[in-house]
Amino acid sequence: MPPLLDWTPPPFPPAKVLDGRWCRLEPIDAARHGDDIWAAMQGRNDLWTWMPAEPPPTREAYGELLAGMAVKPGIVPFAVVDKADGKAKGHLWLMEIRPEHGVFEVGYITYSPSLQRTRVATEAIHLCGEYGFSLGYRRFEWKCNALNEPSRRAALRFGFRHEGLFRQHMVVKGRNRDTHWFSILDSEWPAVSEAFRAWLAPENFDAAGRQLRPLESFRSA
Repeated sequence: MPPLLDWTPPPFPPAKVLDGRWCRLEPIDAARHGDDIWAAMQGRNDLWTWMPAEPPPTREAYGELLAGMAVKPGIVPFAVVDKADGKAKGHLWLMEIRPEHGVFEVGYITYSPSLQRTRVATEAIHLCGEYGFSLGYRRFEWKCNALNEPSRRAALRFGFRHEGLFRQHMVVKGRNRDTHWFSILDSEWPAVSEAFRAWLAPENFDAAGRQLRPLESFRSA
């Protein structure tokens, strides 16, 4: 196997604001984002079905969860801020970051109902990919519970390629988890990114904010 040419391991991604057209990813700050996120998530325990943590029962507990994310080693956690009103409505992580191999993952995606199936939600994933690949990473990963069909569909919609099923991969909340693995490689990202940009363009939406063409159609074109 010949050695890689013109590639050196990238740095660990520094925590910074990632600014897009419709959303802004801000490094998690429990004091700044806690009230907005709690207001968006309160009472929606169903959003935690596939998460490794239980739903925080109180505003204080949610604040502790966010504060723990901010200091957890090995991840870069972001609040997802809707630029339409400046409110944080969810959070996600860059995680499983292995600079020596050029690998990063987007995960722990927790979107409130007001964020789901919106331009903001899609652009947040694009911003994560752009950031990692701009630093010199080679592989962008997505993983989900084999029973989590919405997450599997989302990965394919975003342009991740399915690589296989890891059986008995984990034990989560006392239950077996088989895990689907997906990835986008650096050689694939330019075309995937261009499709994101075309879908996110204002002219792809009507006055009510409804898409005119699905994301997949830009990628196939």
